Amino acid sequence: MRGFISFIDEMNTWIGKAFGWCVFALTFSVVIEIGARYFLNKPTLWVFDFSIQMYGAMFMMAGAYALVTQSHVRADMLYRKAPIRFQASSDLILYFLFFFPACIAFTYTGFNYASKAWLLKETSWNSPAQIQVYAFKSLIPMAGILLVLQGISEVFRCVLALKEGEWPVRFIEEEEIEKILIKKK
Repeated sequence: MRGFISFIDEMNTWIGKAFGWCVFALTFSVVIEIGARYFLNKPTLWVFDFSIQMYGAMFMMAGAYALVTQSHVRADMLYRKAPIRFQASSDLILYFLFFFPACIAFTYTGFNYASKAWLLKETSWNSPAQIQVYAFKSLIPMAGILLVLQGISEVFRCVLALKEGEWPVRFIEEEEIEKILIKKK
């Protein structure tokens, strides 16, 4: 179990960080658009669609990374003060009741959505550039699969926490500023 947890955590961390670099492509394309539009009076046809695709790619592919780093929003006012076995058992129940059904539905629907886009060689409907979007839509089921795999990893964490009475260590390189400031006090 620990090997699977480690492998999936590292994979989703690497993928999340890799797609984080999309912010540079997004920023660079917007700078090009601003320069072309305001200084050369020649707006581009492709930047609007490109920026939507870059932002969408970052958002979708960061889901599993957020789960690895525990960055998702949760109401943990009572949760964090509860015993570890209660946390693990409630997480386990909630993963099976809500998380997995939603992620599997997301993956299945995304696969159908992407496969239709590939069959039609779908292009953007709201741009004169007619940018191809079928490759971008393939990220939808991929993001769902990564979320399911990370969910399995989290379930294994819950099982280990129930057995051992403590959470397995997470190997997180970055830490939120709020947590760093709390530790300094």
